[in-house]
Order: sequence, then C-alpha cells, then structure tokens
Amino acid sequence: MRIGIPILVLIMTIVVAASCSRPPHVAGGSGQPSSVVQEVHANAADAADLSDPNSFADARRGFVAAPEGHISDLQGKVIRDFDAFGFLQGEAPATVHPSLWRQALLNNHVGLFKVSERIWQVRGFDLANMTLIEGDSGFIVIDALTARETATAALAFARQHLGDRPVTALVYTHSHADHFGGALGILSPEDVQARQLPVVAPAGFLEEATSENVLMGTAMVRRAAYMYGNRLPISAEGLVDTGLGKSVAFGRVGMLPPNDIIQGSGEERLLDGVRFVFHNVPGAEAPAEFTFSLPDLHAYCGAELMSHTMHNLYTLRGAKVRDALKWASYLDEALEHAAGAEVVFNQHHWPVWGQDRISEFVERQRDTYKFIHDQTVRRMNAGMTASEIADTLTLPKALQDYLNVRGYYGTVRHNVQAVYQFYLGWFDAHPANLDPYPPAAIGQRYVDAMGGPEVVLAKAQTAFDAGDYRWASELLKHAVHANADNSAARELMAKSFEQLGYASESSTWRNFYLTGALELRQGGPEIGMDRAAMIDLLQHTPSERFLEAMAASLNAEKAEDLELTINLVFADQNESFVLRLANGVLHHRRHAPDPAANATLTLSKAFFLRMITGSAGAADLLTSDDVDIEGSAIDLGRFLRLIDKAPGTFPIVTR
Repeated sequence: MRIGIPILVLIMTIVVAASCSRPPHVAGGSGQPSSVVQEVHANAADAADLSDPNSFADARRGFVAAPEGHISDLQGKVIRDFDAFGFLQGEAPATVHPSLWRQALLNNHVGLFKVSERIWQVRGFDLANMTLIEGDSGFIVIDALTARETATAALAFARQHLGDRPVTALVYTHSHADHFGGALGILSPEDVQARQLPVVAPAGFLEEATSENVLMGTAMVRRAAYMYGNRLPISAEGLVDTGLGKSVAFGRVGMLPPNDIIQGSGEERLLDGVRFVFHNVPGAEAPAEFTFSLPDLHAYCGAELMSHTMHNLYTLRGAKVRDALKWASYLDEALEHAAGAEVVFNQHHWPVWGQDRISEFVERQRDTYKFIHDQTVRRMNAGMTASEIADTLTLPKALQDYLNVRGYYGTVRHNVQAVYQFYLGWFDAHPANLDPYPPAAIGQRYVDAMGGPEVVLAKAQTAFDAGDYRWASELLKHAVHANADNSAARELMAKSFEQLGYASESSTWRNFYLTGALELRQGGPEIGMDRAAMIDLLQHTPSERFLEAMAASLNAEKAEDLELTINLVFADQNESFVLRLANGVLHHRRHAPDPAANATLTLSKAFFLRMITGSAGAADLLTSDDVDIEGSAIDLGRFLRLIDKAPGTFPIVTR
C-alpha cells in the first residue's frame, strides 16, 4: 500500500551549509566610530608594531599568480568573488581595529604560492588552504576546501600554472567541513576505485565528519551566521575577515570516504613516492585530526593545530569545549616533529620558514594555551568566577607582543571561560544563579525594577554617551527582551553593538556585534539552511545519526500519552530499525522488523535523503516506487507529525 505521508523532517546539517543571502548595505547601519573607539584603536596601534614586515613577506613569499573574477555554482550564484575585498588597502579605516585590519590584509593574499620544492598552496579560494605536493606521477592534495565549486576551481587554477597532472592521493587533515567538503571537486568515487587511490584520514574522521552538528545543526547554523558574518556587507563597516581567512564559501558540500585510516602517532605512508609521517592529535582543535612530517622534503604540516591567530577553545557558533591542556601538549610534541623542518605550512594562513622562527612560532602558541589554562585554573581554585577571570587575566607581554597569537579568531576572554566550563560547567556556585529567570521574564523584571522602559533607555543613553557600550548593551538587552517592539531600545542597542564591533580586534566578536546590529534593524534571516547542498555528504552519514536527530526533534508534549512502534526499513541498504515511542521518549534499535509494530515504512536510503533535504515532497511520495507502507497509515502519520520542523531562523537579539 503506497500513500502520501507528511514530509519527514530531521534536524540536521553541517555548519558551513548555512545559506543566507548577503544584503546590500542599509542606511543607518554605518554609524561613525566614537572618540572612545578611536582611542582604543590609537592605543592598539601604539602598543605593537603592526607593520609586521616578516609576516607580510611570508604571506607574499612564493607567489605565482592570482585568480580573477569569481566562482559560481550551477545556478549561477556567486559563492566566491575575488574582487570583493578590494577595499582592503592602505591604513586601517576608523571602523576597523588596526590589528584586525593587519590580519585582514595578510589573509587577502590570494592565489597560488610555492611553499618549497614540490610543495604548493592555493590560498583564498575558501576559508582554508588547499596544499598540493608533487608526487612521482601527480598531485597529492591536502584538504579539499569547503565546497565542490571552490575545490574544482582551486585545482584547475593550480593545474593552469603547474601542469595538468592527475591527483594521486587525497589527505584530510581533520574532520571540519572546510577541509573535506569539496572532495568531489578533486576526485570522483569511480576514479578512486578504478585507480585504487589512497584517501587518508585520522582515526574517527568519518564518524566525526558526518556527526558533528547533526543533533545541534539547526542552532549551530543560526549562530554561525553571526560568527562568520555572512549576512554582513563586505566592507569596512561590515565583514573584513574571519580571522582564519576571508570568508566561508557556501556551495555544495560532499565527501569521499577515507580508505586509509591513521590510527596512532608516527605512522608512515608512501604516497606517490613521497614519505609521510603522521601524528594523530585528537581532541584539541578537532575531535579527529593529524599533523604530518615530510622528512625528505624537510617540511612539516601543522594542519589546524597551529595558525597565525589564537584559536578557539570554545567556538562562538557553539560546540563542545576543547581541551587547552591537551592542545598545549600536542604543540609541545610538534616542536620535536618539526625539528628537521625548514618550513612549516598549515591549512590556514601562510607558512613559516627557518628553524628559529618555526620554534618561536610553535612555542608561543603552546605557551599561550598553557598560560590560559594554568592561570584560569589557578584563579578558579581561588574562587573567582568565569567572568571575573575573563575581566582580569591578560597574557604576559612576550605573548601579547607576538602578533601570531593575537585574538583574531579566539580571544583570551572567551577562552578563559571555556577553560572554566571545561572543568566546572555553567554554574558559578552562587545560589542565586541556581534557578535564574529566562531572558524575557528577567528582562521585564529588571525594567520594572528600574522604573520602566523610559528610565532604562535614559540610563542606557547616558552609558552610550560616556562610551560604556558594554553597560549600555546590558541595559538595553533587558529592555528589548521585555518588549521586542521597543524601536528606540533596539536602535540604541544596535548603535552600541556597532561601536563594540568597530572596537573589536577579534573578527568573530566584530561579526557577532555587527550582525546583531543588522538584525535589530532588519530582522532575522528568512531561511536557515540549505539541506539540499549537503546531499553528497549525507549519503555517507550512518543511519543511526538520522534517528538520533529524529529523537531529538520529537515534540514530547504531544507525544507524552502515546505509545507507538514503527519499523523503518532501508531496502537498498539491507538495514532495518525498530523505533519505539513511550514516556515522551523515542528509542531506536537496529533490529529485524517487529511483527507487532503499528506500521512499517520501507523506502530507499536515497529517497529518505531527498525527503530530509526537501527535494522530495508529498507528490513524490504518492508516485514513488521507493516507498511502501504496511500496517496502520494513520499511526504512521501520527508518529511523523510528532517530529518538529525547526526552520533555523529563531531570533537571537530578541526573544
């Protein structure tokens, strides 16, 4: 019996698949930086030599050619415009922190670069770098960027200048999508199988790459729009950089499953005649990651364990907190692994040449994470709270002055709080914070206690005029939470965010502030994510991940009094699951169909993925030969209607 059923909606995606159009610049969104912000900029410029000739020389070193024009997807949408950041020239404008401007200039060196003999990098086609190593018969590709479109263009650009050599191996350094999502632009599954090509990855890669953000993808995608500023205009008043690179390319995300897994540290492989020594570093920057040495080429790849910025111990888009102590220990080991290297190249930014500078580069990063960890823990044991530590802890001068560990991506302030959360969690032990009111309720109470919205607005204006934008934002947060239609409070908070954004050295903080200001004026995005762009990746996701996401999307209030058993069969995968609903909880088990189930839904995995991504709807279900229902169609329909659809456009700066 085949019938039409509601579209099955699962809450899942990968952060980089967010698809939000970039609006034109909006009048009223470009307030001039105040004298307080200008003083912050002046002090920052005086505190360090931001001319940084060594980094600028390194960022240009080995330059071969720069791309022109843009990269588009199959529908003609531009996903990478090489001219978009052309305004990044000369001295920092008043709307950008001068240290962040330096990082933005350095990240704007785009094109093909020779790293050393037989090693090349394509930079600026996406957030990450693509590294090419010349093997005996072709190119060994290190990391495949985020999207098929950018990976295809980057490889074609390299071949244009280096010769049309085949790809003989693909290496994924870690499980973040900006390093593997463009794999199908590098190789096809048929090519890998026919030529028996190695696709190398660290232990746990496939599970981490397909499962990260599946449960929390909707929320992470929404927050990522703030972190990466993809709704902001690309301008000196908007997006200038992301700290790791210019911006994320939002194209078609896929994967080639690895066929050679590195299980430990010190494992060697001979890839197209080139000797690799891999070192697994899981649980620091990524759950599954390795670095590697190229002993015969006197080079070392630090993947994303090291970079020309302080990284995130906690990423603002939301993810599990990272282990600062483990990160520091891996960097300590990297000093030994890179001891014979003449160059260190990483999968973001530009390389470092020469043993003395390499040692300094790795040591300063190691010491930064170790200092943040140790000194945060010391203060925690003295009874200080996360916010108290964040407001007082500063790096030693030797680390502050080393520009390659400045907070362009991560910051001392939020990394301190990450260490606190890692060990002690959300609770600061004050009894009043055991059961706080939620934002709207506490906002109304604060507004009432202060004498009403007019009084709050007046106090916030006083704070704004005095240059205390943090306090103005705090006051206005409560006013807007109490009444989202308070246009005067929204506009003043937008202005406060604007000033905080202009003052931020961190690109991620700047993007958060400026996106908050934009959404206070324009509202949130109309769409949250583009699941269809992920179809090539989702087909490699284990079925259990989808069912976990389904359970986490169950509307428990509606399901509280229901008991249902549903068989789910993927006929083309020889997979069968029994789903049981009781007590407002959905469980699944890989098992043969239960003959006593309310209903059995049999379909192909491919059709299931089309339903998830929205490319198959009710009409397709009515006519598809890939769907069959046995038992009670009514019970199956009741069950499917319990799975909530979250569009991923929820408000952030309002409630």
